[in-house]
Amino acid sequence: MKVKPLSPRLNKYLKNHGLAKKFAKQTNLLSENPKHPSLNTELLEPKHMRVYSFRIDRKYRATFGVVSGEIEIFDITDHYQ
Repeated sequence: MKVKPLSPRLNKYLKNHGLAKKFAKQTNLLSENPKHPSLNTELLEPKHMRVYSFRIDRKYRATFGVVSGEIEIFDITDHYQ
């Protein structure tokens, strides 16, 4: 499944936090196999909204959904905030 391009805000966040390489690796895995074990993909509450998250590294996660057959990244957050 194809991953849509990120918004400028999210690109800036990745750059500021030094996550660009890790994010690229994880989104590559996500596009090939959304259930890959290293992604730790989770369906978030409320489940009927069909919003998921995946692990970028131990500290950061990205939330996403499938929109028109493509993966759209909604946000990147510090998992422990």
